[in-house]
Amino acid sequence: MNGDQLREALRDEMLGVTAPAQLSTEGMLRSARRARNKRRAVRACAGSATAVLAVVGVVALATPDGGDRRPPAALPQAAPPPSPDGSAEPMPTGPDGQPQEDRTARAGTRYDQAALLLDRLVTVVPAGYTAEKTVSTETGKETLGTHEANFSGRADGVELWSYMASVDVAKGTWKGRLLTEVHTPGNLLPTEPCALAREFWGMGGECQPMTVGEATVGVVVRPGADDRFDQWAAYRHPDGVVVFVAQGAYDRQAPASPLPFTARELATVAVDERLHLR
Repeated sequence: MNGDQLREALRDEMLGVTAPAQLSTEGMLRSARRARNKRRAVRACAGSATAVLAVVGVVALATPDGGDRRPPAALPQAAPPPSPDGSAEPMPTGPDGQPQEDRTARAGTRYDQAALLLDRLVTVVPAGYTAEKTVSTETGKETLGTHEANFSGRADGVELWSYMASVDVAKGTWKGRLLTEVHTPGNLLPTEPCALAREFWGMGGECQPMTVGEATVGVVVRPGADDRFDQWAAYRHPDGVVVFVAQGAYDRQAPASPLPFTARELATVAVDERLHLR
């Protein structure tokens, strides 16, 4: 086909094609905005996933022996279980009159109770051991121990809370920590002393019941596969308050040194009224 024939064929073809509609500037802008918003949503989702992975990475706080000594209270908090009707259980009201954003109280009477528990835990550190200051991961400042108040749910319309306090202790080259966790009345934890002790953080272990006055305390004298602590004791007070007290070394490769408490002394601390929050 020569040039004249090609031009003639193209002209005939173009005459038979319907001309496209005139472009709309406003329509193009709307399409561009939709595409931009979609890209932003994708980036936000990717950022959220990265943040979750970062939190999980922070939680795995390794100690010199390679173990994870961070309490479950420091792990990302799950929402309270749903109500019997299937709806999400509402968060408790904070001191500002608004529902809490998550299970952890960051102000108000519940927060104050956890701070009080830390103050009292420091007073039970035995002679010869010192309570050590550590650097806060949140503020970067030195602090004597940590504390936390967490909403556990509701039972028969009553709010259930747990208070946790932890402090590092040292004696010479030995370093470890003491931790106590207190659960308010109405909790659904076991009543049998050793079943209660094994329930602590789900760690199990070899338990021995010990008598302190008229009280029977469950004491895990040897941990099982989960050895975040060396020993811990559990006691349910007559009013339903449950107290856990745990002790452990940070570096099990260091020269042998006795734990702050013997197993019987640990049982005595568990029934100590200083840790009995009402």
